Amino acid sequence: MSDTTAPVFGFDEAALRDQPTVYAPDLFKGQVVVVTGGGGGLGRAIAALFARLGATLAICGRNEEKLEAGAEFLRSFGGEVMTSQMTIRDPEQAAAFVEEVFERFGRLDVLVNNAGGQYPQAAIDFSVKGWNAVIDTNLNGTWWMMQSAAKKWIETETKGNIVSIVADVWRGMPGIAHTCAARAGVIYLSKTVAVEWAPHGIRVNCLAPGCCESTGFSNYPPEGSATFKESNPMCRAGDEWDVAEGVVYLAAPSGKFVTGEILNVDGGQQMWGDPWPTGRPDYFKID
Repeated sequence: MSDTTAPVFGFDEAALRDQPTVYAPDLFKGQVVVVTGGGGGLGRAIAALFARLGATLAICGRNEEKLEAGAEFLRSFGGEVMTSQMTIRDPEQAAAFVEEVFERFGRLDVLVNNAGGQYPQAAIDFSVKGWNAVIDTNLNGTWWMMQSAAKKWIETETKGNIVSIVADVWRGMPGIAHTCAARAGVIYLSKTVAVEWAPHGIRVNCLAPGCCESTGFSNYPPEGSATFKESNPMCRAGDEWDVAEGVVYLAAPSGKFVTGEILNVDGGQQMWGDPWPTGRPDYFKID
């Protein structure tokens, strides 16, 4: 009998608690970090590392049950965790969330734009609704959070730091063209406002994961995820912790002279090949 058990992707809570890190335990003590989509998946790993480094956290998401479960785990590290059930697609909700963070904690040091999503499909088959949903979350939602945070930093004359999770778009992304378009928009938006907002002490950077295993892998069919290890010269997938430590590098004093940059955490994917989330079409298969 064949094993039909679905594979489990990403780290469990024990792994997130015990995973070694190169960073000092109190690196973010006294700082407030927002992680959108911080209740699960990649966002949970990023938030867990900040929690381990002493940060106070504010996380948001649309699924209240998932959000509260994530917050309960993050509180186990000993710090305070604020939650807000909301959608970043709504500019008023984004602004209200940032305002609430300032009212509750009196500050915001780092905004990590992690929330987003996509689904595998040939571009020719995108519906209007599907296209708009991905663009509205991955591009527009990220922008509303960036602008809301920047307005408060400028208003309060405090410095700020934005890290947005994007994607390895450099060779195109067949099978998920909608998110490729959205993430490329975030990249060049970030480069632009990194210049505009530099006089206010606001750094703006992006992190582009390649095929880094998280719970999001379960969104792709087996024939798609099977191509991920072939997408880079290291011939394997990365993991959530690779991304989390990259985010911290950009957010910490280690990145104090870095702005308008994209950190690729992709095992060399941009020099090597492409994943096919929908599975590699026969036309492109090499015997």
